[in-house]
Amino acid sequence: MLTSLALAVVLSLTGCSGAAEPTPKDGRAPTAPTGVTATAGSASTVHVMWNAATDDRAVTGYTVYSEGRRIKDLPATTLMTDVTGLAPATRHRFTVRARDAAGNTSPASATVTALTLRAAAEDRTPPTTPTALRVTPDGSRAAILRWSPARDDTRVTAYDVHQADIRIHTVPGTATSARVTGLRPGTAYAFTVRARDAAENSSPDSAPADLTTAPAPGAPPNTAPTRLTATAAEGEITVTWTPPDTGAPVTHHELHLDGRFATTIIWGTTPPPGRATYTFPVQDPPGTRHTITLRARLPDGTWGDFSAPRTVAVR
Repeated sequence: MLTSLALAVVLSLTGCSGAAEPTPKDGRAPTAPTGVTATAGSASTVHVMWNAATDDRAVTGYTVYSEGRRIKDLPATTLMTDVTGLAPATRHRFTVRARDAAGNTSPASATVTALTLRAAAEDRTPPTTPTALRVTPDGSRAAILRWSPARDDTRVTAYDVHQADIRIHTVPGTATSARVTGLRPGTAYAFTVRARDAAENSSPDSAPADLTTAPAPGAPPNTAPTRLTATAAEGEITVTWTPPDTGAPVTHHELHLDGRFATTIIWGTTPPPGRATYTFPVQDPPGTRHTITLRARLPDGTWGDFSAPRTVAVR
C-alpha cells in the first residue's frame, strides 16, 4: 500500500514539474503592404514592387495576386518581383498580402493595374546605354538616381536599376530618375542602370555611380577603399583602388569575389603611394560575371568597411 502511494506521489510530481508553458497563440495578422506599384516592362511582363509590412512578431513572406489569383509566394526579404507570361495589350490587376510564421495573412494591399505593351515584330536590337548616371543621398537609408535617357529603334519601355549586379528597382521608360530605399547607414554602394525595350532586349550597364550613405549617429567614419575599378583580360582580372586614409600605411587588403572571401593582398614592405593595383587569375568561361569588393585592415588589426562593388565579365 505504501509502495502504491509513493508511486502515485512520484507520478504526480513528475507530471507537474518541468511542464512547458504553452506558447501564446499568435492571432494578429501583419499589416497590409503599402506603396504597391506595377510597371509593364514588355508585352508579357509586369514588375510589381511594394513596401515592407509590419507584424507584432515578424513578417515571414509575401504573396502576389493577379486578378485575385495567387501567382507567387516570396520570402520576407523580397519586395519586388516580375510577373511573366501575361497577355499583350491587356490591363492586369495586382495585390499583395503579407504573412507571418503562424499563418496569419494580412488584408490585401490596394489594387494596382498595369497595361502590358502591344506585341511587336521581332526585335533583337537593344537600346543604347544610359549615360551621365549620378546618385545623391536622401537621408541615410535612401538615394536618388538620375541619368540621361537611352535610345532604341522602337522605344525604351523600362529602366532597371542594379546594385552589385542585382536588379533592385524598375521604372518606366519615360523616367530618368529613381528613388532607391532600404539602404544601410555608413555603407558604400555602386549603382548601374540598364535600358530595356518591349522585346526584353537590355542595354549594356551604364557607368557605375558610387554612394556612401551617412553613418548612424555616433558611428565611426567609413573606412572603405574608394575609386575601385575592375578590368578583365584573357584569363585574369585586374583591380585598382585607393586605400583608405587610416593614419598609417595599409599593408593588407581582403578581396571578396561574389560576396565570398577570395584572397588577402599583402605588401611585405611599405605599400606603394597613391593607387594600388592587383591582378589575379580566373579560369571561368568567357562571359562569366563576377562582383568584386575590397576592405582594408586598419591599424588596430580589425577589418574596415567594404568598398562599393564592381562587376566585371571574364574574357
